[in-house]
Amino acid sequence: MNIIQKIGIGLFLIGMTVFIAMPFIGNYTLSEEQVRTATKEIHQEQMTEILAPMYGVEYGSNFAFLSAFNENFSTYNDALKDQGAWDQVIWDDYGFPLAMAALESPVKSQPWIFLGLSIGLCVLGGLFFILPQYRGEPEGIKNNGIYHSSATSRGFIGIATGTFLILFYVLLYWYPAYLANHVWMVNPLSLLLSGNPASQWFLYGFIYTLAIAVMGVRMYRKYRGNKYQILRTSSVIFFQTAFAFLIPEILVLLNQPYFDFKNIWPLDYDFFYSYNLDTLISSGGFGLFMLMWGILLIIIGVPLLTYFYGKRWYCSWVCGCGGLAETVGDPYRQLSDKSLKAWKYERVIIHSVLVLAVVMTALTLVNYFMSFELLGNVTNQLHSFYGFAIGAAFSGVVGTGFYPFMGNRVWCRFGCPLAAYLGLVQRFKSRFRITTNGGQCISCGNCSTYCEMGIDVRWYAQRGQNIVRSSCVGCGVCSAVCPRGVLKLENDNEENRINDMPIIIGNDSIKVNA
Repeated sequence: MNIIQKIGIGLFLIGMTVFIAMPFIGNYTLSEEQVRTATKEIHQEQMTEILAPMYGVEYGSNFAFLSAFNENFSTYNDALKDQGAWDQVIWDDYGFPLAMAALESPVKSQPWIFLGLSIGLCVLGGLFFILPQYRGEPEGIKNNGIYHSSATSRGFIGIATGTFLILFYVLLYWYPAYLANHVWMVNPLSLLLSGNPASQWFLYGFIYTLAIAVMGVRMYRKYRGNKYQILRTSSVIFFQTAFAFLIPEILVLLNQPYFDFKNIWPLDYDFFYSYNLDTLISSGGFGLFMLMWGILLIIIGVPLLTYFYGKRWYCSWVCGCGGLAETVGDPYRQLSDKSLKAWKYERVIIHSVLVLAVVMTALTLVNYFMSFELLGNVTNQLHSFYGFAIGAAFSGVVGTGFYPFMGNRVWCRFGCPLAAYLGLVQRFKSRFRITTNGGQCISCGNCSTYCEMGIDVRWYAQRGQNIVRSSCVGCGVCSAVCPRGVLKLENDNEENRINDMPIIIGNDSIKVNA
């Protein structure tokens, strides 16, 4: 490690220290006017009365402020629940907007300075550490000590990283009030792009996009000389920056619905929710275009593109989840479980999520057009369950937080319903597969080690079998790390795709179907 990299680590640690310390900076003082401004009109009178004991009191931290808020708010709601007055219970969570309003801190008054001292230093430190990497080494990736690093082999650094990511996602999804300083820090950027104040989701999108861009630079360094990997990395950076982050914010600035043109149902599970349909339909011609665009992607775009290119066109070139996995998660790709047991769990879990998404969407559409009250209650409960269990806990907390524990494609492999849909098309009706030349395989194991989807690629290569798995995202890294050129990504005629050899497991001969 040279001096520049050491400086980079130092800058990154300073930036992370400032970022982690932000929840402890500043004071909170609530007023009646702030309560009225931060709450809905139907709740204003109730909320001003509920929070009256907090007016004018200075709280030294958000922990103290939120503790007082929850005590007063819960006391009111719990009393109504005990009386069975469910229609008077306030179900909205006002902790975040009230914390944003009551905050008085240096971060709120000087957001650009703290943005530079936290995220800015993290980005600069990351680049200082990344740019000198692989200098002087020949092109080509080898199985070179990745299991010896504490950061990439479930060591102390890896565990600490995973714990931090899990905690951040838990706060982001369920306790955003603790991130009030962080949100105020990026507020000027949000005002610049969309004209609206920042939310926790703008903060998340900003950090998400920067992380892909910075770690994308690492991919350029690591896979230099491999045109496929360079183009693929450039693609995920472009789609995340333009389509997932900038364009939706600019659309809001132009008084159009927030819309990610690359997000596809069922990954975009709330696309057919009533509020989204009403928003798109009521937004005029452009809103209807967005609605038709999303529907055409589902029924025409996905099967057609997957037929020609496999699921890699989306999972490895376009998807934001895949983009984060391929860049930020690349150091952990070797941690994916390659066992047959993991494969069996994978097939059951991911297809179960797909079925759940389809059933939920069907009920949602029936209720939208038929307006059955009983069905509406069931649908709302299902929305809440899916949003919590799949949309937040699985895709966010587990999907990203478990990178250092289970590899970088936990969500894509076990949970993503769109990946399941793409995989079914790829398995049974696609020209894409990875061909092998078993006669040249030396059983080094690099291909299996680097497979992020838990495929034992070497098993296929040793037998000269084409790799036909619905889970394969076509990242091409197995081909990139092969020292003998045994593996090749191809889009050949479908008849060659269908007649692939079966996998032999024990005494049974079965076709690969996952």
